Amino acid sequence: MVQSIDRAMQIVRALISDESKLQWTITELAGHTKLPISTVHRLISTLIQHGLVEQAADSKQYKAGHLWMEVGLRLLENVNYRVVARPIMEALALDVKESIYLSIPHGTDAIIIDRVDSPLNVRIIDSLGLRIPLNIGAANKTILANIDEREADAIIRKLIPEEEDRQAFRAKLRDAKKNGYAVSYGERTEGTASIAAPIIGYGQKMIGALSIGVLSYQITDERLSFLIQKVTAAAELISQKIGKTP
Repeated sequence: MVQSIDRAMQIVRALISDESKLQWTITELAGHTKLPISTVHRLISTLIQHGLVEQAADSKQYKAGHLWMEVGLRLLENVNYRVVARPIMEALALDVKESIYLSIPHGTDAIIIDRVDSPLNVRIIDSLGLRIPLNIGAANKTILANIDEREADAIIRKLIPEEEDRQAFRAKLRDAKKNGYAVSYGERTEGTASIAAPIIGYGQKMIGALSIGVLSYQITDERLSFLIQKVTAAAELISQKIGKTP
């Protein structure tokens, strides 16, 4: 039984091993897995019965079944983003010696759902559950920059009354989208700054933002470059762990 499962998974892995090759013949699968053709044929028949492999009607070749997508999507729906992000946030806080925040969008606001405090005595602390309008702060700009443009525009119109101010703000969002990060200075609390990067999930869905809170006077050009590098790398790692494709 165990051997059959192992061999079946060899076939499945072969079917998804090459993005440019979506369909395989029995002979090709046998050659790739180094299994006898009779064994491949028998296992393929069983995999088809369970929806794990499909046979194309036109070519009669084989491809991975849609059940894998169903299983994968169900797993993604149950991902606890906070649990996935926490160890990466803890490592980032130790690395940069600053406080780290995880925020998610909710309506016209973002909510801080997790925080790892700086190991230093002098640090910035924003409360968990704090709601911040999406036009304020680096984390929120990265969120708005990566959601659907029509949705973002509707939020901007609610939060920013003057059209001239909206245009300037949209330019900042375009920069955040292009650069993959955003930086803000004193937008919510004077004397503080924030560096943030987006967390993107399966299907390029905007999940939230990872941000570093710092005291403005501590930021030099060299320090800023370092923090940008660290927060973008950490946000990308979280994104990959929750289903973002490279």
